[in-house]
Amino acid sequence: MQYNFNVRKMGWLIPLIIVLCIMPFFMGRYRVEVAILFFTYIILAQSYRLVNTTGDWSLCHYVLFGVGAYASGLLAKYSGMPVWVAIPMGGVMASVVALGIWQPLLRTKGFGFFIASYALGEFVRLIWVKVHNPFGGPRGIIDIPYPPVVGTIDFSKPIPYYFMAMGIMLAMLFLMYRIDRSRIGDAWKGIHTDPLLSETVGISVPRYRLLAALTGAFFAGVAGALLVHRIGAVDPRVFDIISMVYLVIWVVVGGTTTFWGPILGVAVMQTVFEVSRPLLEMRPAIFGAILILFLIFLPGGLESLGPKFKRLFKKRSGEEAVSGYSP
Repeated sequence: MQYNFNVRKMGWLIPLIIVLCIMPFFMGRYRVEVAILFFTYIILAQSYRLVNTTGDWSLCHYVLFGVGAYASGLLAKYSGMPVWVAIPMGGVMASVVALGIWQPLLRTKGFGFFIASYALGEFVRLIWVKVHNPFGGPRGIIDIPYPPVVGTIDFSKPIPYYFMAMGIMLAMLFLMYRIDRSRIGDAWKGIHTDPLLSETVGISVPRYRLLAALTGAFFAGVAGALLVHRIGAVDPRVFDIISMVYLVIWVVVGGTTTFWGPILGVAVMQTVFEVSRPLLEMRPAIFGAILILFLIFLPGGLESLGPKFKRLFKKRSGEEAVSGYSP
């Protein structure tokens, strides 16, 4: 019964999916490519939220996004592995690298955690920059193959790849939603709320923090693999700290309390990103100002606006009922 209730509650998703299916036929090629990028970023932001549910804000998640891109690109290009297999393998490799990164991170906290997560992520990125074989050094890798043609469907063209990316995004969101609503997701949230109390009820805080990191890394790796097989190349400079800061801004602007917060953040901030293209040099200042304003005036993110408007509406309705009352 609970599952049926959730389906009815999210019935608004059906018309949204229908709109997404119609959109690419009325958009230009550039906007279709932007939409594909948008789908990958939604997976990435939502995967970062999974890690945040334990209270951990690492600065290496975007590098794990890059691990998925590199792994899937290398496997598809040099080993002959089918792209359909290479994409999930990108997620697996991101989890493997995350395991190595997070083992020492679990021994740190606070400011030390932030610095250590950045340093370990940068260490991985510098390997891509310095090692020419097989990572291509500072030039990265080019000629990464598209998914193979299936019947008459050519995934090298924008619209077929759009639908493939949308399908993978919806599948990943469904999996992350079920994890978020599971007992594991509840344990992660409990760790964030009170780690000492979580320990007393039998939850191993380090083990569950690590599980959250590995799970988030897998989905981030799939997102990276999905992106690289569209672009056809991977550049190590894309995965620097500036890109990681953009990811943090997406999640902060959207909010992390609900599942839908990061999606709102990506939608709004990617729109700002596209609109601000003429102001390329000013973009970091614009995004920094937005982050500061949200932290001061709307720390709960965009997702907190709904409950605030609801409370305001109830308050005004109550005032009107009282003022209209006559004995």
